[in-house]
Amino acid sequence: MYDSGRDGFIDLMELKLMMEKLGAPQTHLGLKNMIKEVDEDFDGRLSFREFLLIFHKAAAGELEEDSGLMALAKLSEIDVAQEGVKGAKDFFEAKVQALSCASKFEAELKAEQDERKQEEEKRRIRQAAFRELKAAFST
Repeated sequence: MYDSGRDGFIDLMELKLMMEKLGAPQTHLGLKNMIKEVDEDFDGRLSFREFLLIFHKAAAGELEEDSGLMALAKLSEIDVAQEGVKGAKDFFEAKVQALSCASKFEAELKAEQDERKQEEEKRRIRQAAFRELKAAFST
């Protein structure tokens, strides 16, 4: 809804507009810090996966209470008295869907981390083998 560039990412200006429309405007520095906190690929914009990470961190208590990201996460809460049971049902079904996406996201992150560890171990083994060969040639 807020991806005005239709590129699949929320950039700084789109985040600024979104926060203003949601009634929680942020400073330029605050917006940059919001992106930085969940920007895993360091591209300066939020992918859908990184956007979901905001809510995952909020649920895990990993966001500071006065941060812009916490404000965004709180804006996603629902008042059943105001929205009614049908609205709450839709909201929570969407939340369950988002949480299942977050679980898939966690699994993908773990797999990527494991792959990096394996690559690092292979690199260490190659370096040790190279040192052994170098030592054999230098004596």
